[in-house]
Amino acid sequence: MGKKILIVDDSNTARASVEYTLKKGEYEVVSADDGVNGLAKLKETTNVSMIITDLNMPKMDGIEFIKHVRTIDEHKYTPILMLTTESQDEKKKQGKEAGASGWLVKPFNPTQLLDVVKRFIS
Repeated sequence: MGKKILIVDDSNTARASVEYTLKKGEYEVVSADDGVNGLAKLKETTNVSMIITDLNMPKMDGIEFIKHVRTIDEHKYTPILMLTTESQDEKKKQGKEAGASGWLVKPFNPTQLLDVVKRFIS
């Protein structure tokens, strides 16, 4: 297995699709169904090389999740990819200000996702 990636998305289908793609790329995957559970998984999992998160989720959205992640010393510089249906410039700006490293719009192309991941954690 390769490097470990945390996926945070409230959609079971989206999580399964991203997980399938990443495992094909030989990455190890940990997943959570919202930002609150994502933070818990991050605290109990070691060596997370990258985080992929949705924007619109219950309990804690992707922007709040990223803000919390950036306060954790170990993850101040961990690459975070926002993978969402949202494509408005204002949302992208909010994501960047929160600490997102990149933005990819759903539905995603599996090859493109793997290329982006490789760029961040080669």
